Amino acid sequence: MCLGESMGFKSVFIAGVVASSLLTVASNARAKNEASAPGPEQYRLRLYHLHTGERIDVVYRIGDQYIPEKVAELDHFLRDHRTNDVKDYDVKEFDLLHDLLVKLGHPDHEIDIVCGYRTPWSNNYLREHGHGVAEHSQHMEAKAIDIRIPGVPTAEVRDAALSLQRGGVGYYAQSDFVHVDTGRVRRW
Repeated sequence: MCLGESMGFKSVFIAGVVASSLLTVASNARAKNEASAPGPEQYRLRLYHLHTGERIDVVYRIGDQYIPEKVAELDHFLRDHRTNDVKDYDVKEFDLLHDLLVKLGHPDHEIDIVCGYRTPWSNNYLREHGHGVAEHSQHMEAKAIDIRIPGVPTAEVRDAALSLQRGGVGYYAQSDFVHVDTGRVRRW
């Protein structure tokens, strides 16, 4: 081997080491940027059920993907507390609650659940006992929830829900709760 061939090999070897180092630095920089870049939005709900005393804190959706087992946890949490019957909720109702909290500027607040799903039996029971319950309530379709947000006046919750224009909004000032549903846009 002559000296020229040896120098060529060293130059190629050094160039390879330098290129490899540059690729490693670039790869590490890209990984760091990806790690610090925000991922898809997480949709979280923190709920407290006034009748069962249960709490739930759950991320039920990431980006556009609902998490079936977490949605099922919410369905169970919102079951008819009189009969323990569970119905699959309209996931738009969960998004409505999430977006309502964001609109109010309290995305991490816990929501008090006054009433979630109602079986036809529970709905009729409440109607017969003079609670002003609609005969064809959205609660029986698992498309409605009656709520309070501790620390936020119910009139403010009502106004924020109305501004979303995403379904029915009922304001019950004397009972201190707001009804929100994913039916047609209306108010009472």
